[in-house]
Amino acid sequence: MSSDIRVKICGLRDAASVATAVEAGASYLGFVFFARSPRNVTVAEAAALASEVPPGVAKVALVVDADDAALDRILNAVPIDMLQLHGAESPERVLAVRDRFGLPVMKAVGIAGPEDVPAIDLYAQVADQLLIDAKAPKGADLPGGNGLAFDWRLVNRKYWTRPWMLAGGLTPENVALAIQMTGARQVDVSSGVESAPGVKDPARIRAFLKAALAPAVPKL
Repeated sequence: MSSDIRVKICGLRDAASVATAVEAGASYLGFVFFARSPRNVTVAEAAALASEVPPGVAKVALVVDADDAALDRILNAVPIDMLQLHGAESPERVLAVRDRFGLPVMKAVGIAGPEDVPAIDLYAQVADQLLIDAKAPKGADLPGGNGLAFDWRLVNRKYWTRPWMLAGGLTPENVALAIQMTGARQVDVSSGVESAPGVKDPARIRAFLKAALAPAVPKL
């Protein structure tokens, strides 16, 4: 396995999927706190799942425009290692969350076309990490997890001042190509390893991690 690729399995809702992701080599596990998502978990459910995660695997709370009270409820009960802000949070809000809660913050930036790329540089000034995702269509119920990809050429071999993670439409079948095309060292998947919305498929989790972590084959 290639040790320099890190994989996040997001939207976990049951202990078996957590165990599969850990066993297969995931570096991050994501828990979604967003009521409209089919991957939503309660604080109590997340606390039980987090208790099964071994040291060295980062537990990430995905929230969407959450206020301080909501973040307090999560962090008072769940041993979270990183906050993922996946809404329309401003750079000022990112800084405020970092300062108040003292945890690393990953900010999701949605990309649909070249006009969206400058936002990556903006948030790189305030976030600890960046999640570069496909921009949700107008009127979509979810800001992410829609199974959509964006044109990877927009971030091809781009380098920012913060670590970044590629997301959006990744699957076991295309993740190796996505890594090769973009130079991403971190990748995130949610719907791409599911058999139905919110239902993780253990075989697809294993296949995704195998494909992402496999050593790159040199081009002839």
